[in-house]
Amino acid sequence: MRSRLCSKVGCAREAVTTLTYDYGDQMAALGPLGAAADPHAHDLCAVHTDRLSVPKGWVVVRHETLRV
Repeated sequence: MRSRLCSKVGCAREAVTTLTYDYGDQMAALGPLGAAADPHAHDLCAVHTDRLSVPKGWVVVRHETLRV
């Protein structure tokens, strides 16, 4: 299985999260890397996940994985 790369231009790091936007609700959802690539989502590496910023007034929902 081939790993997916970060969606940011010029970044060659392995993606670890998937970002989706809901423009109507002014919300960004960030969660674990999706099972399959989605053309409407953005896969991000750890560096770009940590640097994520959204427009003023938007909400970021971060879905964390459960650790046992």
